[in-house]
Amino acid sequence: MHFPAGLEAANSPLIAAASTDADQQLKFSKHKPVWNDSETGDPANGQRYSTWPFIEKGLRGPKPYPHWLIEEAAAIDTELGILKTGKEGDVFLLERATEDRSSLLAAKRYRSREQMQFSRSQSYSDGRSARRSRDNRAIRNSSAYGKQIAALQWANAEWSYLLRCYEAGIPVPYPVQIDGTEILMEFIADPDDQHAAAPRLQQLSRFDPRLPSLWDQLTGALEKFAGLGIAHGDLSAYNILVSGERLVVIDVPQCVDLAGNPNGLDFLHRDCVNLCDWFTSKGLPNDPDELFSSLMSYLF
Repeated sequence: MHFPAGLEAANSPLIAAASTDADQQLKFSKHKPVWNDSETGDPANGQRYSTWPFIEKGLRGPKPYPHWLIEEAAAIDTELGILKTGKEGDVFLLERATEDRSSLLAAKRYRSREQMQFSRSQSYSDGRSARRSRDNRAIRNSSAYGKQIAALQWANAEWSYLLRCYEAGIPVPYPVQIDGTEILMEFIADPDDQHAAAPRLQQLSRFDPRLPSLWDQLTGALEKFAGLGIAHGDLSAYNILVSGERLVVIDVPQCVDLAGNPNGLDFLHRDCVNLCDWFTSKGLPNDPDELFSSLMSYLF
């Protein structure tokens, strides 16, 4: 399959307005696999050789690999445009292709230390810490080195949570690989146009017949989150994708430990309020306190 925003759906680590603008900037056409085999062996501008062969096995997604994943060393990665922008990083559309086939990926890249803004990270990262006290001090002081460590921490956190969620059966994009501060993951496409990103839940109308099924899928996902002892922490209709009948949760770097984070249960309750309010506004009333109580039973 595939994914956009994916990695980020909007509001959460992303700002809705910025995401909308970024969506409009995405421009690419339907085409055959972009595969460069020049005499010099050098990829064209905007291309690179696939980074897959150089990624350690522990930094690749779980097996069995999905059928669309391309492992060939001769594959070429071609950047096709930007999908989402956010404070911590941006998400790009990437095509990985050989002579015979291609697949679209979402590439989330955490920004360089000079550009990133981690203004909201502290409340989410309570309970997490760097291994070295020097790193913790640098992060607290927002030094250049601290921002570099923070970027790596957030990329690693997102990768770790993606793996945990995917292996627990939570509907998240398949995590393909992590390379420093770049995460490649499944691109969630619109079934009616495999070159277009799936819409966010926020874009669905009040009369969409899929709403009851999507609510059931969502509560199932929340139960599995709680079963892992974590909350998404910033879940809303902006960071949930709808690919046909399929619901996909994205943007997980800020997931919080419900036991280790002192604000963990507050984050979980806020997720419940955000989601119930949205579905209620679409004519499908739900009680956030009732949802919260039911999720607590999966936690304890």
